[in-house]
Amino acid sequence: MPRLALVLACLLVATGCGSRSDALPRSGERVDLDPAEFTTEITNPWFPLEPGTRWTYRETTEDGETADVVVTATPVTREIANGVTARVVRDTVTLDGEVVEDTFDWYAQDEDGTVWYLGEDTAEFEDGEIATREGSFEAGVDKAQAGVIMPASPEVGMTYRQEYAQGEAEDNGEVLALGRHARVPAGEYDGLVKTADTTPLEPDVLEHKYYARGVGLVLTIDKGAGGREELISVTHVSPAQARRAGEARLGETY
Repeated sequence: MPRLALVLACLLVATGCGSRSDALPRSGERVDLDPAEFTTEITNPWFPLEPGTRWTYRETTEDGETADVVVTATPVTREIANGVTARVVRDTVTLDGEVVEDTFDWYAQDEDGTVWYLGEDTAEFEDGEIATREGSFEAGVDKAQAGVIMPASPEVGMTYRQEYAQGEAEDNGEVLALGRHARVPAGEYDGLVKTADTTPLEPDVLEHKYYARGVGLVLTIDKGAGGREELISVTHVSPAQARRAGEARLGETY
């Protein structure tokens, strides 16, 4: 681009030329994503989703109650209503061996390496039966919008929408710090990205999350309720197991 044209283009951007945060979505603003610019091969070092990878977490509440959380990156993909094809990730929470929450999360990565969150199909269970599907949404349906789960190159001060379905899912993220340290059952990690998750739907909710390069999420601290979720292990399951995780109905054993 000629120098003058570049300068003029920069002047059109209120926040300044070259800011990586310019392209990150905020609040309920509309974003039109080009499916051709997305891939299901998610290689962002802070949020890698290689099919067959399984992350196991222990969630502990303020009163000491614990739950097990198993997250599996599956080989299954799904075309979202906005036209983008997403990787299906299974997230299952069990309490005393019983499933209490089960979710299919949908992610895709853009050409720059930013990981987008395109929606979820989620269910909470009571006594083995679905109690609610609250929180489920799909980008492109009923004005729901995709959000960002991890920028390509996180920088302190970046703010972004993580998900937006008005009145159902309105989470926001902010990069708080780089180079942090955490010790969890899976090991000690340095050089972590620290983020804050908030939502206007629940103003008292504040979660600090820590992401390790090449691993992903290793620690979540609930600053409001006092709980925490720690990484226990990262393992790999067989292709058949991974596919089953992406195809079994919510609440089913996989």
